[in-house]
Amino acid sequence: MLKRIDLTRDYRAHQEEYLDAIRKVCEETAFSGGKYADLFDQEFAAYCNMPYAAGVNNGTTALHCAMLALGIGEGDEVIVPANTYIATAWGVSYTGATPVFVDCTADTWEIDPDKIEEKITEKTRAIIGVHLYGQPFEVNRVKAIARKHNLYVVEDCAQSHGALYEGKIAGSLVDMGCFSFYPGKNLYAFGEGGSVTCHKKEHYDAITVLKNQGCQTRYYHDVIGYNYRLEGIQGAVLSVSLKYLPEWTRRRQEIGERYIREITNPLFTMQAHPENTTPVYHLFVVTVEDPEHFLAYMAEREIECNRHYPVPCHLQKAYAHLGYQEGDCPNAEYLASHCATLPLFPEMTEEEVELVIKACNEYKGE
Repeated sequence: MLKRIDLTRDYRAHQEEYLDAIRKVCEETAFSGGKYADLFDQEFAAYCNMPYAAGVNNGTTALHCAMLALGIGEGDEVIVPANTYIATAWGVSYTGATPVFVDCTADTWEIDPDKIEEKITEKTRAIIGVHLYGQPFEVNRVKAIARKHNLYVVEDCAQSHGALYEGKIAGSLVDMGCFSFYPGKNLYAFGEGGSVTCHKKEHYDAITVLKNQGCQTRYYHDVIGYNYRLEGIQGAVLSVSLKYLPEWTRRRQEIGERYIREITNPLFTMQAHPENTTPVYHLFVVTVEDPEHFLAYMAEREIECNRHYPVPCHLQKAYAHLGYQEGDCPNAEYLASHCATLPLFPEMTEEEVELVIKACNEYKGE
């Protein structure tokens, strides 16, 4: 069976480096935050061309901390795309603020700038754009709307490590960038991890205090804080992986571009990639009339596929109290009910890529 993503191949290829990094952390017992987490923060900030990166324990935490650092809380509203992983909305809800869901475009599947202004009220404080599947959203138009209404913009970069928008890297484009290093991300930890990139020291300092139990000095708690530190082992592992990220990104792009060129079956629709962007193909999602039938077809051919994401955020049971109905975000709803994700990871062989292409082109949808 060809897995949709197979992390064992990376581990086997770099096993000695990973285990050596873990051993050093264990020998120094630098487990919670500490030297190796701090070193990765510096390396990742440099990678993102940012002055600051604050490592945290996962990507959901990164979003929560970004909202808190911007002063967002109870009674506030934040614009969020309807088609994203639910954690984008959790980061807002954890502060007591309300996510306000906006539809995506029909082609890029990113937040639709034309739909944002109609959702802005006197309570709106920020817009979160998601670089969904590794494809940057339309940053300049969203920033222009935010400037007009005096709003913050946060980019959810959980799927876009290394992606470019007009030549600038994800995580450096707006007020803050929020990253996840969950296993399977383009850059991933051996467990959980996340980071917030920021331009302003005041935001970095706020997150540093929040993630460390509200402390600047140990045992002196200035604010209500959280235990959100990045673990030392994860920082050390991420430092190893960061060295290979450019290579992995190039390989993802090779595979993604082959799929775009060579999957010619008209039963599939693919995500659009505007010329002013360079996607990193975290996920290769297509739409097809009956995705469950397609997944079963691929499974018969020993190819694992799955779905990202079968229910849009605004129709999740957790947000039923907000009163959204089917038809409120039609593009996001269409994507959710028709999506299928193909295998794509850097260690795929050319034969495996060809196997996926051939199976897709032979699919008849019957």
